[in-house]
Amino acid sequence: MKIGYARVSTLDQHLDLQMQALKKAGCKRIFREKVSGVSRQRPEFQRMLEQLRDGDTVIVWKLDRLARSTRDLLETMETIREVGARFQSLSEPWADTTTHAGKLIMTVFAGIAEFERDLIRERTKGRPRRGQGQGSQLRTPSEAESRAGKTGAAAHQRGKTRPADRRNLQCSCGYHIPALRGGRLT
Repeated sequence: MKIGYARVSTLDQHLDLQMQALKKAGCKRIFREKVSGVSRQRPEFQRMLEQLRDGDTVIVWKLDRLARSTRDLLETMETIREVGARFQSLSEPWADTTTHAGKLIMTVFAGIAEFERDLIRERTKGRPRRGQGQGSQLRTPSEAESRAGKTGAAAHQRGKTRPADRRNLQCSCGYHIPALRGGRLT
């Protein structure tokens, strides 16, 4: 069965254009709602997903009616695929899993999204380990370190950056203020 989904973001917008297009496409049942796409509370959308059966085709007028982000779109596409249903966008002919080319494109998009998630996960896991291996810690400067930096800048402006002053500006982590070298701010 062809099942349509129509959505507008605000109460003053109208569903007429979407409804006409979905009826023309042969939708036997159309779920419609007036709610922002950003909202996770879309009861008609959830009802549609729950009622999908093997062999059904979900049809939307445009992709942005279904999802607001690539991740949301791909998660929705996976839900549709898992029940054995297909997907079709009337305004984006490439987003049509009823065709071999559409399936290929959506598979490529899913692969790119998964690759991107893996890269992000790898980068966020790698940062702390790399820093810890070099003896550094990921943290914000302590209040004492912030004061030391301000004191060092003030001493430099007064022309007082003797070696003794630089020793007094050591941070709790054992590092001195690197901006004070040889009496000059570098």
